[in-house]
Amino acid sequence: MTEDYLTLLAAAEAALAPIAGPRKPRIALVLGSGLGGAPLFSPDSDESGESIEIPFSEIPGMPSTSVLGHAGTMSFICVHGVQTIAMAGRLHLYEGHAPQVVVHPIRLMIRLGVEVIVLTNAAGGLVPRLRTGDIMSLSDHINLTATSPLLGPNADELGERFPVMTGVYDPYLRATAARIAAEQGIELKEGVYAGVLGPQFETPAEVSALVSQGAHAVGMSTVLEAIAARHMGARVVAFSLITNAAGFHDEGGHEAVLAAGAASTDRMAGLIGGLVEAIDRAT
Repeated sequence: MTEDYLTLLAAAEAALAPIAGPRKPRIALVLGSGLGGAPLFSPDSDESGESIEIPFSEIPGMPSTSVLGHAGTMSFICVHGVQTIAMAGRLHLYEGHAPQVVVHPIRLMIRLGVEVIVLTNAAGGLVPRLRTGDIMSLSDHINLTATSPLLGPNADELGERFPVMTGVYDPYLRATAARIAAEQGIELKEGVYAGVLGPQFETPAEVSALVSQGAHAVGMSTVLEAIAARHMGARVVAFSLITNAAGFHDEGGHEAVLAAGAASTDRMAGLIGGLVEAIDRAT
């Protein structure tokens, strides 16, 4: 991690501190493919009557996203009475960004005071028990991107050189999410997420290889963000919306992923909204 990057991170923090400071958000949401339109993300969810939406391109160190279904904005909103930072969309390695760029918004939100990161993504189900429309809570991940946001010299002010990744997805938050899902009548699955580079979808042979390694779902995001968040000491919980059956048959590509995401936004919004409330009450 270079001194130039740390200077850029400080510049982004200084740019957003006047907005974040008075609100003191401790929870951040990252809404993946097709989920940026979730009801909780609407400005109407800000009971204070004021929300601020900032395009990525206006934040130092953050380029615009180039992916359909990722609005590329960071918003300061109130979710169920809780001050929150929400990202509609994210940056990906397959867009050509370096790992430092992909996790820059995560590091920035933590520097602004966030203690809990809630990650969401669209993923392909690798096993028959995961069907299109299911929500899977991540119990663990397999990093198959062949890179890490921690490459290079370590920035001791952000975290230790060799962070432990056991329990990267917080057991208490996962248990809380399972309780909330049951209360809302949502069947919340659980499984291991394989993070790959993309952007191509997986071949049947690759699906078989992923399953043999213990993966239950596959996607092109999340793992680097989770690593960066844990490196800085934030707690992480993550959910995959299963939007296609990876490698089993053609379900229409990215357009079908977006359609499946849009069809499930109400359930995902209910789960996340309830989790935000529970986190706020417990801390």
